[in-house]
Amino acid sequence: MRSRGLLFGGGAVLGAAAGWVLAQRRLTFHRRDLFNPRPVRRLAALGYLAGQDGVETARLLRDYLTWERQPRLRRRAEAILKRLESTLA
Repeated sequence: MRSRGLLFGGGAVLGAAAGWVLAQRRLTFHRRDLFNPRPVRRLAALGYLAGQDGVETARLLRDYLTWERQPRLRRRAEAILKRLESTLA
């Protein structure tokens, strides 16, 4: 009975670690796509970042706003940043 508990606990820890690693990879992937030459990928990255909170996301969006030239994508990023700053304040 004890080995079953250890096996379950080890599996839970391993699953949590794997989930964390995958989440970090996904965030890195979307950060790269934020500066992709294709506007559709940038829009998808903005959609992902809209669900993220944190100071690092706000900094990334500020950098993006200085880089982006398309008005629609700039407006979307500005709206996300404004919402994010209001929740952080």
